[in-house]
Amino acid sequence: MADIRNTFVGIKSPNPFWLASAPPTDKAYNVERAFKAGWGGVVWKTLGEEGPPVVNVNGPRYGAIWGADRRLLGLNNIELITDRDLQTNLREMKQVKMNWPDRALVASIMVPCDEESWKAILPLVEETGADGIELNFGCPHGMSERGMGSAVGQVPEYIEMVVRWCKQYTRMPVITKLTPNITDIRKPARAAKAGGTDAVSLINTINSITGVDLDSFAPQPTIDGKGSHGGYCGPAVKPIAMNMVAEIARDPETHGLPISGIGGITTWRDAAEFMALGAGNVQVCTAAMTYGFKIVQEMIAGLENWMDEKGHASLSDIIGRATPNVTDWQYLNLNYVAKAHIDQDACIKCGRCHIACEDTSHQAITSMVDGVRHFEVIEAECVGCNLCVNVCPVEGCITMEPLAAGALDQRTGKPVSPIYANWTTHPNNPMAKVAAE
Repeated sequence: MADIRNTFVGIKSPNPFWLASAPPTDKAYNVERAFKAGWGGVVWKTLGEEGPPVVNVNGPRYGAIWGADRRLLGLNNIELITDRDLQTNLREMKQVKMNWPDRALVASIMVPCDEESWKAILPLVEETGADGIELNFGCPHGMSERGMGSAVGQVPEYIEMVVRWCKQYTRMPVITKLTPNITDIRKPARAAKAGGTDAVSLINTINSITGVDLDSFAPQPTIDGKGSHGGYCGPAVKPIAMNMVAEIARDPETHGLPISGIGGITTWRDAAEFMALGAGNVQVCTAAMTYGFKIVQEMIAGLENWMDEKGHASLSDIIGRATPNVTDWQYLNLNYVAKAHIDQDACIKCGRCHIACEDTSHQAITSMVDGVRHFEVIEAECVGCNLCVNVCPVEGCITMEPLAAGALDQRTGKPVSPIYANWTTHPNNPMAKVAAE
């Protein structure tokens, strides 16, 4: 059986599945239930400084995007950090850690961007026995208007400054949670590393409005006729999150910096993909809110079964394995040629491939052959875009088949070259690098 025990910046947990800082981790009751279900760790919902707790809205807090089958694809929330008293949270955290010493318990923290506020809260959290802290530099709504959350996460200099304070005033590992609401995710990651962070976690939620009520003309969720932007999460953000994880993992300036992957993780496969791109563990929120805490049992079983099937003995066998295969477009092999192929036995003759190709691509799929409804790839027109693969409703019916070196590409009338070539040396590139003689 594959060993999925996880050690992340020295924090041990029985598996790499942690619950992210969010409503599911707001109190001991939830966290205890999560641990009983099998979660390896939690990041406690974000704590604020001592004093009057923050005030949340009392109406709807979530907006949603659904697929055609009503499956939840994206969730927008306008909830703030914990609205419970700090001391109550700290007492519960201490008791939970005592009850579950083998599980990871990390405290998410957000306080004003001044040294004394961070200096004051860190020893209070440390006294709970928490395994580490996560700096919430990502919340895009409510708290950011107060100079916290993404208002800090969008300024690399502030990130570095706060991380330095935290490393100075606590013994606990520091995980810096990054906002995706920024042009280049590498900049805040570099700043966090410069400040001495032990790891980064990403992504936090994306600024969003998920819908507008066309009767009241107010954004959703609607509070007394008004709406606000919120944080978007769920399966829909997974591609954005994976790209940002990969950018940090392959950046020479942050290479080797531990990453906790967050964003749309719903299945064991999602988790494995994040880890293959460089994440040392993963955090989950929306999937638990959609399906309940026991979904982790499917994640654990699925990951173990896949690792056993592939011969991966431990998580170290897969973490970062895909990172070297992520490259810039300019380095992709322009001499690689693939053509679409339709399995006639699997084809249900719906015609979606033909319509997509005919109307929006390269007119490379027939609709009729010899007066009979028949869908077949016209190799002389196929550019290998694979749109047809993605619109076909039958999985595996259309595949992309690479042409062997020396085979004739009917579209160009030239044999496929066995030599790797990319845009940096292409004759059409005005900035092409000429090989030295």
